[in-house]
Amino acid sequence: MHGRSNRGLLLTLIRNNCTLLSSTFTMLPCGPALSFVRCLVRKKNVSGESLEDSKLCRCLSTVDLIALGVGSTLGAGVYVLAGEVAKSDSGPSIVVSFLIAALASVMAGLCYAEFGARVPKTGSAYLYTYVTVGELWAFITGWNLILSYVIGTSSVARAWSGTFDELLGKQIGHFFSTYFKMNYSGLAEYPDFFAVFLILLLSGLLSFGVKESAWVNKIFTAINILVLLFVMISGFVKGDADNWKISEEYLINLTAITENCSSYENVTSIYGSGGFMPYGFTGTLAGAATCFYAFVGFDCIATTGEEVKNPQKAIPIGIVASLLVCFMAYFGVSAALTLMMPYYLLDEKSPLPVAFEYVGWGPAKYVVAVGSLCALSTSLLGSMFPLPRILFAMARDGLLFSFLAKVSKRQAPVSATLTAGVISAIMAFLFDLKALVDMMSIGTLLAYSLVATCVLILRYQPSLTYEQPKYSPEKAALAASERESAVSESQINMIQENHFSLQALINPSSLPTEQTATTVNFLVGLLAFLVCGLSVLTTYGIHFIANLEPWSIGLLAVLVASFIVTILLIQRQPQNQQKVAFMVPLLPFLPSFSILVNIYLMVQLSGDTWIRFSFWMALGFLIYFAYGIRHSLEGHRSDGDDDSCSENSGLQEKNPVEEVDEPENANESDQFLAHERTSEC
Repeated sequence: MHGRSNRGLLLTLIRNNCTLLSSTFTMLPCGPALSFVRCLVRKKNVSGESLEDSKLCRCLSTVDLIALGVGSTLGAGVYVLAGEVAKSDSGPSIVVSFLIAALASVMAGLCYAEFGARVPKTGSAYLYTYVTVGELWAFITGWNLILSYVIGTSSVARAWSGTFDELLGKQIGHFFSTYFKMNYSGLAEYPDFFAVFLILLLSGLLSFGVKESAWVNKIFTAINILVLLFVMISGFVKGDADNWKISEEYLINLTAITENCSSYENVTSIYGSGGFMPYGFTGTLAGAATCFYAFVGFDCIATTGEEVKNPQKAIPIGIVASLLVCFMAYFGVSAALTLMMPYYLLDEKSPLPVAFEYVGWGPAKYVVAVGSLCALSTSLLGSMFPLPRILFAMARDGLLFSFLAKVSKRQAPVSATLTAGVISAIMAFLFDLKALVDMMSIGTLLAYSLVATCVLILRYQPSLTYEQPKYSPEKAALAASERESAVSESQINMIQENHFSLQALINPSSLPTEQTATTVNFLVGLLAFLVCGLSVLTTYGIHFIANLEPWSIGLLAVLVASFIVTILLIQRQPQNQQKVAFMVPLLPFLPSFSILVNIYLMVQLSGDTWIRFSFWMALGFLIYFAYGIRHSLEGHRSDGDDDSCSENSGLQEKNPVEEVDEPENANESDQFLAHERTSEC
């Protein structure tokens, strides 16, 4: 009894002190600089809105999501990329390159899948970053996704136009280059009216409704898969296993003949050493880095959170299944291609038609052309589909102009769709997109990195409540008692752990607390810094490492050791025990290596690409600081709570005691959510 009374007295003192501190800090004036910083890191609160409510039409099934992911990811690259990588980098081992690239992509895909299960709302990486890291990083992510999807849509539309023109003997291109030639740097050779027509047609289809768009996508994806199956079966029927076992001596003789050498002595093969890995394992890895981009596109599934019937299960299944289907397609086509024809004879621009000519099946090139056009069509839809949804999500949150958040009677984001179509059409109409395509990679890789970072941070937070149950006095009383117990324990832990120590870092408490969450946040930031250092060193200092320069070897050892120790320290911290439909396995190792792969690939991009990227970011910051930061919905909500810029996590649960004392707040919340209800399509 004395123990209980002492414990009660201790808790009473704690509460009184916490109340006094809280009131003291509330009375302190908040400086403009601190207030501004808090605005930048405020997080989206999703606990006050039901995750099942949406302005958009919930009519997509899991099969629709898989078709969307496969169609977006399995674009025209499957008809071109295999030949290019096999000839210059990997040889027959391109199948291993695709396997490595698929594993790296799956790491990012699993992180998206967990967030899709946790927060099934429209916005993809933008929303996930907003909920976990804060508003500024969320805007940067969303702004870069817009750039990626605009350039992707425009470039795919021009590729579709060019492929169709090739089938017609380049008559369209000849006509426009004769009468509408543009001789200006940075602009296309001629305005592509056909690409503009394609984009506007697709924008109209997407504005009409998501259900109709999904049916069109499924038809084209099915045709594409059938053509790829035909290619695989043909390759295994007409293929020759000896093409995977070409000897180095034969390649040396071939090199001597090709370069008109008088003697075969001292001749080095320009086609590698032959066999399954003619360019060695380094060539296979170089091919994997290129093949990684072939799996970009699955993230469009994450933008459908408010249009799927059962998002918590459908989004993770859709992402994982689409990546699996894409890997099997890339693996099968590359194996068939290198079996049909020796890798050194492959044509880099149109490998499949040339390979069919090589085995005596010339007319099959028309089947390949049909599949290529269908693949381009689904890829175009996959680029165009998520773009208006990112615009819609950002406009709904107040970070972009409000007219973009308008929804049609058929519950489609019509204003954002038409705006995205017009911008993409202008890009495709006028500009030479070859120099801009690398900028797509920055946006995509940054989004992948931030989603993996958010998973690391989120899983170690002490509270992860997203949705409040309907008001009930019994439930509220029970929740209040549970919360009181949890608050008591956390306050005692706070007293016990108020001083940071190495002991607390290595042997933390069994349940996550604010201190362990802060520790993880710091360690994740340190991890990102170390990954950047490793990537820069292994990219720009690789020749020093190869020459065994002492400083480079020492710096590499320190960075690698620090990277490993940081991951192990994160692994020691307690995770939140809340379960969702899908959770990333092997935490924190899998997200950490995903961050490493993505940042390394970002560092590989050219300086010109980063300069162009800086101009795009300057425009984005101008919009954010002139408009978004003042119109942010989270900022207005914070103002209503007498806190100009809340720094609280967007995933923290409300105080159930408040729900007991103020049941009218529940009615106000219901009125707010009434605008979000979804009607049947």
